[in-house]
Amino acid sequence: MVILSFMTSQHAIAQSTLFNIPSTDAVSAKKVYAEFDFFAQMPTTSGTDRLYVYAPRGIVGVGGGVEAGVNIAMFHTAGSTQSYIQPNVKWRFAASDEKGLAASGGTILYAPLNNGDTVDTFGLVYGNFSKKVKTGDYGPRFTVGPYGVYSGESTWAGPKAGVILGYEQPIHPKVTIVADWFSGKNFFGYFTPGVSFTLPHTSLLNVGYSIGNDSYASPSNNNRLLFIYYGITF
Repeated sequence: MVILSFMTSQHAIAQSTLFNIPSTDAVSAKKVYAEFDFFAQMPTTSGTDRLYVYAPRGIVGVGGGVEAGVNIAMFHTAGSTQSYIQPNVKWRFAASDEKGLAASGGTILYAPLNNGDTVDTFGLVYGNFSKKVKTGDYGPRFTVGPYGVYSGESTWAGPKAGVILGYEQPIHPKVTIVADWFSGKNFFGYFTPGVSFTLPHTSLLNVGYSIGNDSYASPSNNNRLLFIYYGITF
């Protein structure tokens, strides 16, 4: 169907992540993608303050499958906010629409904007591969790859390498079920299922629920967050 193909291509252009993991998509040359992410921790049972995360993002399509951007992430609890600037780059170095295959790699730096004397700078490097299964109008897409963390400080908690997995299942020309996962009990280690809605004007709205890989350690561990983001391509 022509309409379905158009909506699917617009969704792919606009999105360079699923929820948390990088996708194999890249913003097209001379296009700009803007996004705002919001996380809200579920109410805690331990009496600790809830965490809220606000993260505006901007990405520019450089051309040749390359996109470059910057994020500002603000982690806020009552009376305290820790902010990071996150410059990033991705290269979609292989793609075949006919075979439904794509591959990319990239890196993201996390540099503190405040409390730099006590908060470390670290980074993420990754590679991924995706396969779109062509079964009628609603074939799923699978994404898999490795990731690694680079940090010269000893305060990093958890493993510094792992696996990223993603699953996208269209159920309507404008609705896709999405789930992604970073392995490891660390800063990145979350499983996030949710739904992606394609909206007018090459925009999208994703609503998901991020579950920390360590959230089953004890009943009082509330490392779970509502995740909402809106993105639009210009």
